[in-house]
Amino acid sequence: MQTAIHKHLLAHEPDVWWVHLHAHGHDPVAIARGLRAALDYTGTPPSVPVTSSPRVHLDTAAIDAALGVKGFADGEIYKCTYVRRETVADGPVILPPGLGSTTSVNFQPLGGGRAALSGDLVMIASEVQPVLVALRLGGVELVEVHHHNLTDEPRLFFVHYWAVGDAVRLAKSLRRAVDTTNVVPMPGGAA
Repeated sequence: MQTAIHKHLLAHEPDVWWVHLHAHGHDPVAIARGLRAALDYTGTPPSVPVTSSPRVHLDTAAIDAALGVKGFADGEIYKCTYVRRETVADGPVILPPGLGSTTSVNFQPLGGGRAALSGDLVMIASEVQPVLVALRLGGVELVEVHHHNLTDEPRLFFVHYWAVGDAVRLAKSLRRAVDTTNVVPMPGGAA
């Protein structure tokens, strides 16, 4: 079942959309086959195992200090991830931390300490406006506010954002938005 369709960036070339799907069942292989069939209709390439990540050319120690989380390299992208503190359920299913309820921060190095920043923040309704205000005050562009699931509890919303500039300054700006939400660093640092 499709639960959401949205963009992560305003100006993709080509125009790219994300679709969120929801499935429950007793046969995970059947669900995986259905997902694979859907992916076959898209230009989504299969994942390729990474044997080693190249060095990310950013001050990752300063980014980590600004965000209060230990990030990790994923190819040439530096990622930091947070999860909701409260238990999140989707209908009758309790979701493990990170499954559909993460705040992700992604830095793409541009040289000279600059980065393109993108990602999303997970919020409950009362956190949406404080997050949006903090992002705007930090010079971070808002891309979209949306949801991923239809029956999640607590009800979660996501905002995608975008900015280009000094990576550490952007991390500090983003931290003000993260601090308005009820999240903690993702255990193990990966989502």
